[in-house]
Amino acid sequence: MIPINQETGIARNIRVIEWLKADLLTSLAALFKGMLQDSEEYLLDALASLIITSYVLGRRLGLSFSRLDLTLESKLQKNIHENHELEKWYSDLSLLHAHLTEKKR
Repeated sequence: MIPINQETGIARNIRVIEWLKADLLTSLAALFKGMLQDSEEYLLDALASLIITSYVLGRRLGLSFSRLDLTLESKLQKNIHENHELEKWYSDLSLLHAHLTEKKR
């Protein structure tokens, strides 16, 4: 039998995960609206919310921020190496990788 306080913690974590999933959708909708309105401030806010919520959702799912960072870096390097279309056409992935690397210093 699960102790009452542990059961409450599990239920709360499930509710928080559901809330974060809904928040991802809300932020994505805000991004789409910002694109329609051509509002830089709206776009920045929506993108920042998506990134924050993604990190927190990962943590609630048992993943550490550092592990997510490592996976992000690995995925960037893989897509750069495989000459992903965004890399081939615009060098976006190399620029992002350089930005993230510079932030670490």
